[in-house]
Amino acid sequence: MDCGFLRAPHARGIDSVPYETDELMAVLPEGHPLSRLDAVPLEAFSDEPFLALEHGADTEVAELFEKADALPDVALTTWDDYAIMAMVEKGLGLAVLPSLILQRVPYRLAFRPLAPRAYRDLVFATKAGGQPSLAVRRFRELLL
Repeated sequence: MDCGFLRAPHARGIDSVPYETDELMAVLPEGHPLSRLDAVPLEAFSDEPFLALEHGADTEVAELFEKADALPDVALTTWDDYAIMAMVEKGLGLAVLPSLILQRVPYRLAFRPLAPRAYRDLVFATKAGGQPSLAVRRFRELLL
């Protein structure tokens, strides 16, 4: 890996620089009753099918529900956020996704903040030790 974007905290052996804070959002079918709320309580996800985005066993959304002592009614897990959005649009369930992925989506969806609001911190990462390539250094300068 020359460089990448990771959720903080991250694995050892990586140098990182804080990059952005990304809000986690409730993803609902357009016109869903919860879309009338200013923010969706985490407990609401226990009353309807929940579509979980999983990139391994330890995700920020699972941690969020665990800390709030709330249990979503998980109907399906997948690693594909676009598949989740398509299924939410068809009314197959609700989801929680990072706001960065929700920009310029072609689906008819409603997005609402969570209650309590939740965020993830992203970092720009390079291999620890050694000097990044000139291209990576220039890219980092443009980003930060």
